[in-house]
Amino acid sequence: MAHELLKGKKGIIFGALDEKSIAWKTALECHAAGAQLVLTNAPVALRMGEINKLAEQVGAPVIGADVVNMDDLKKLFEGAMEHFGGKIDFILHSIGMSLNVRKGRHYTEMDYGFNQKTLDISAMSLHRVLKTAWEMDALNEWGSVVALTYIAAQRVFPDYNEMADAKALLESVTRSFGYHYGVRNKVRVNSISQSPTRTTAGSGVKGFDGFISYAEKMSPLGNASADDCARYCVTMFSDLTRMVTMQNLFHDGGFSFTGVTQAVIEQMEKQ
Repeated sequence: MAHELLKGKKGIIFGALDEKSIAWKTALECHAAGAQLVLTNAPVALRMGEINKLAEQVGAPVIGADVVNMDDLKKLFEGAMEHFGGKIDFILHSIGMSLNVRKGRHYTEMDYGFNQKTLDISAMSLHRVLKTAWEMDALNEWGSVVALTYIAAQRVFPDYNEMADAKALLESVTRSFGYHYGVRNKVRVNSISQSPTRTTAGSGVKGFDGFISYAEKMSPLGNASADDCARYCVTMFSDLTRMVTMQNLFHDGGFSFTGVTQAVIEQMEKQ
């Protein structure tokens, strides 16, 4: 898509794991739109080496950071501002990890120690990122921060497990910090509630194939792809959406406001 929506803008992309990830695709779209980037992920993810291929494609340095470590985040922002020669215009938070899901623990039998780590990594990490940027005055006025979420924060999807709680907390942080950052620096903070997407992380949810098939039938436009989401992120980072903040924006082909579709009715009648 030929445009320069992000020409001259500078951003940090969290969470690009591999070519399937939304963060990876968002980095490519931001680069195509004219942005300069810094890529970051947890040290364990960096050891996989995949992100180096993306870094070469978009001409971005990779700065590792553990999102629950405030010193790491400070070094990340220092490194990014040194690389850019100034402040940052946008951030993508694409981070999620559930220890209870990994360990196969049912929601009613969760390990609370695991749960605390899940909430810290998947939700409070956004607060940590924003707090670091706030204290360092790292974001330009009218900057934009986007966090990726899912509708399980509002509705029950049994096998989404504790990640539903994490996403609900993530969306709350988006609103609360979005208020304060808007008042002080006109920085906008939003979350995007994406369709179920075939990423490496998403595919780890039990029953994912049936899940994505159902969502496809329940969405008038069909499921939004990772590429679609990446392009939506570009618009949220651009000046076209300067007055949008503290919102949870559904990017799901209409799934979130559909009670039932003819396709689902026909499927049920067949059964």
